[in-house]
Amino acid sequence: MMQTFEVRLADKRRGELILFSEAKQAGKMDIFIRHKLLTVYHTEVDAIHAGKGYAKLLLDELVRKAREEGLMIKPLCPYVHGQFKKNPDTYADIWWKQD
Repeated sequence: MMQTFEVRLADKRRGELILFSEAKQAGKMDIFIRHKLLTVYHTEVDAIHAGKGYAKLLLDELVRKAREEGLMIKPLCPYVHGQFKKNPDTYADIWWKQD
């Protein structure tokens, strides 16, 4: 099974990181980028893909992109925030904790 990702941003700031499985949308993260801060609001995986680890795949891709582009992540999404809290050392370099 092949998974691919796509970032779709309106006005280069607000948008989604989308996960496709077999060319069909399987999940997404709602994101907003301003300056060097990437805010993630929500992670959603379609019910038929529950339990396949797709939320973690989305998180891994989000983190990879943030590191590649020199962005900090503000985890307002409960899933992302929970993963950051469980694995603080893994995400220390990109976790925006101010305000």
